[in-house]
Amino acid sequence: MSTRRMTVGQALIEFLAHQWTVDEVPVPGADDGGTMTVRERTVPATFGIFGHGNVAGVGQALLQYAATDPGLMPYHQARNEQAMVHQAVGYARMHRRRATYACTASVGPGAANMLTGAALATANRLPALLLVSDTFATRVADPVLQQLEHPHDIGIQVSDAFRPLSRFFDRVQRPEQLFSIALAAMRVLTDPAETGAVTIALPEDVQAEALDVPEEFLADREWHVRRPLPERGPLARAVEAIRGAERPFIVAGGGVIYSGAEDELRRLAEATGIPVGTTQAGGGALLWDHPLNLGGVGATGTAAANAVAAQADVIIGIGTRYSDFTTASRTAFQDAAVRFVNLNVTSFDAYKHGSQLPLVADAREGIAALRAGLADFRVSEGFAARAASVKAEWDAVVDAALAPTGADLPGQPEVIGAVHAAMDPADVIIQAAGSLPGDLQKLWRVRDPLGYHVEYAFSCMGYEIAGGLGAKRGLLALGDDRDVVVMVGDGSYLMLNSELVTAVAEGIKLIVVIVENQGYASIGHLSETVGSQRFGTRYRTADEAGGVPAPDLERGGFLPVDLAANARSYGATVVDIAPGPDSVAQLTNAVRAAKKANGPTVIQIHNDPFVYAPEGNGWWDVPVAEVSTLDSTGTARAEYLDQQKAQRPLLG
Repeated sequence: MSTRRMTVGQALIEFLAHQWTVDEVPVPGADDGGTMTVRERTVPATFGIFGHGNVAGVGQALLQYAATDPGLMPYHQARNEQAMVHQAVGYARMHRRRATYACTASVGPGAANMLTGAALATANRLPALLLVSDTFATRVADPVLQQLEHPHDIGIQVSDAFRPLSRFFDRVQRPEQLFSIALAAMRVLTDPAETGAVTIALPEDVQAEALDVPEEFLADREWHVRRPLPERGPLARAVEAIRGAERPFIVAGGGVIYSGAEDELRRLAEATGIPVGTTQAGGGALLWDHPLNLGGVGATGTAAANAVAAQADVIIGIGTRYSDFTTASRTAFQDAAVRFVNLNVTSFDAYKHGSQLPLVADAREGIAALRAGLADFRVSEGFAARAASVKAEWDAVVDAALAPTGADLPGQPEVIGAVHAAMDPADVIIQAAGSLPGDLQKLWRVRDPLGYHVEYAFSCMGYEIAGGLGAKRGLLALGDDRDVVVMVGDGSYLMLNSELVTAVAEGIKLIVVIVENQGYASIGHLSETVGSQRFGTRYRTADEAGGVPAPDLERGGFLPVDLAANARSYGATVVDIAPGPDSVAQLTNAVRAAKKANGPTVIQIHNDPFVYAPEGNGWWDVPVAEVSTLDSTGTARAEYLDQQKAQRPLLG
């Protein structure tokens, strides 16, 4: 057997460079269900921030290949370890989980900074490969810089914190373990039912140790994406249940996007007349103006989708994990005998809510099978008319919400309308946390399957800019020059904005819209609903009387923080829109100008946080204090108990 003498770091990097994902995808523009084969590198590049834990191992390997074979494994510098993982996730979303980046960080704080990213990747079922450095396997110099020490278990290190956050975790304690660990990691990374954060812990000494590596380990290897078909028995029972339904309703989740099943979903809806609601991850599964798309469903959903969901007797969940926002904390589906047909590639999600009608299958294959089984099924004219009516009513509500009012401080719906008006149909909107996800799910009119990426499984403040940069990288790798627009509140911007420097350094075009409202607007609003009166959510100076934040945080003045100046200091092109009656028009013009520019552009607009999106009639269960001396909390508790009455166990 032919071998090469290499370090563990060198062997791992060269191994990753030769991994390929192979998938059968729908032929673009075809309406016959035909497919073509796509083959792309599973890990096309590596992000890295180096320290003593990885500079001589993975870092040396990346340098060596950059010198001898620059295209083998390109390296990209990052400014924050958490942000590296967010970039990998954004990239993976645009590639429908077929590709992602590797992320390498040093021991201790470098590794710990990736924990949030790992949790986000796993929660979103999106792949990210984390090469986490670890302390000496030999323990020759314990305790080394940045090493943890637990008297009851000396072996526990920061890397162990990745175990519950990862879909796969292993540590290369000896060089010979690399082969089995790397192959097992790739299996999980490319498996649609298993994917998420994949973590390989690499002790700093082992990374630099040499071993004889078989050429076979370094050769091209293909990982074919599984597209399992539904079993005949479960399929027959699901078809029977839908045929017997009077008011069936489809809940389309992210699995539709990752499977490339949008056309199949459209065909199923059109053939049967079954209306569709989408989750946050499923935005784009059916385009907004399709007659059967009622918009987002659940806590932040539309009044149209929630009205139909409340009356539905069979819910057909496709590629959804049924988060509490999707089910409106189990109040969205009110029919006494509602049943769930759950089509999902993972049995974990297919069996949720006690479903006795699980379909464990790929979304595209499962939808095609359902359509064949429902060939002559059609919803009643009355139900179809009801769905069409509520959609028309909601569309009119959105038209009014997006229209400029001429106020000096526009509401967030107007801001959304201004950004939407400037974007092309294929452009991508990126968001993650705060009040924007809810407003976007209600108001954003998605015009392309990949045009809507709101990270809402983990809803991580700070994801937006890094995730948007990763999404843009992913599109560029596909030869797609559509624009990526990030909308971010000032709270999230302050959490993690450093990847603007990366965008400037690499000349990557990214459009960032900062919605400045002097605080945590989303939690401020939520705080009022639980009787806490926006406590701790506004950005103010200290109380002049006591030198500490005032209890209501209203007595101090606005902070003099200038986010536009911050972005300008990074080297981005900046447009700072002053309050005024034409600020919304200026925003639209600024986004249009940014679309014509090169490199990153940051646009700041000030808004009124007390102007809310139209009510979608969804509810979110956030507990209220059972006893309190505050009247506001007592009132909120009574309202909370009233809302709780609508919760159901969902054992369908």
